Amino acid sequence: MKIAIVGCGAMGSIYAGKLAAAGNDVLAVTRRPETADRISRDGLRITGPESDVVVALRAADTAPAERMELVVLAVKASDVAAGARAALPLLGESTPVLTIQNGLGSADAVAEIVGGHRVAVGIASGFGASRRGPAHVHHNAMSAMRFGAYSTLDHSLVDTIADVWRAAGFDAAAVSDIAAMQWEKLICNVAYSAPCALTGMTVGEVMDDEQMGRVSRAAATEAWTIARAAGIAITVADPVEHVRAFGARMPAAKPSALLDHEERRASEIDVINGAVPRQAERIGLEAPVNATLTALVKSIEHRWTRHASDA
Repeated sequence: MKIAIVGCGAMGSIYAGKLAAAGNDVLAVTRRPETADRISRDGLRITGPESDVVVALRAADTAPAERMELVVLAVKASDVAAGARAALPLLGESTPVLTIQNGLGSADAVAEIVGGHRVAVGIASGFGASRRGPAHVHHNAMSAMRFGAYSTLDHSLVDTIADVWRAAGFDAAAVSDIAAMQWEKLICNVAYSAPCALTGMTVGEVMDDEQMGRVSRAAATEAWTIARAAGIAITVADPVEHVRAFGARMPAAKPSALLDHEERRASEIDVINGAVPRQAERIGLEAPVNATLTALVKSIEHRWTRHASDA
């Protein structure tokens, strides 16, 4: 399949490398010219618990007018609208757009730009990915990829997309209820994103810490409670068991929110922990744990912005 990956950070690079290694014609689109040059010249290095490979693939810092069979948006949630606009030259009449971000709400922004009829939503769980250099990405684990239609995209096409990813070595599947899958991942994300960003701890350290462990479990339980109250058909019976099983697969991982804070960048906390109080408000409830965690993370990020403007 002819595939463009728009956004070659940690996760986008893993997608691009593994899909290319499986024989797909992959174009990696990154806004960093030095990354595009390095990948084009030397290939993309992917390291993980049991692998260290270099994959040859094409890369560019601007999307060319080249029609693709699949476009994958792997940018951060805050950049998803810009990524969708940048991807427009890659779209043929029926090219599907698979958007994979943390949290909730990104697909709405993508649909407004490319059309909801062509949008698929992806969920990536349990990778623990980090970017080690311009053409080097590392992952601590690889759990599941789940894909679903945003609105009217034909389910058979979603199945085809999942087949391509599965052939590339991912645990990939098409699902009919993508909202439930999003919330099941969100329950894990809220347990670790804000707590890790605030403390500098890894997933495993938060999970086992006497103080932050309680906060983590409270955030997850609150998200689980709001999802159930909102009528989301999640299958999670015990949120604490759910997030501990998730954390146990990659205890050394740093969530993207912590990696962002280590680089003094704004995180995606608004669409992760911040998504829970927004949903709660829609159904007349409150989510004070996640609202507080979101406010604490954002206060740190706002302080960076103020200091930068004063400099």
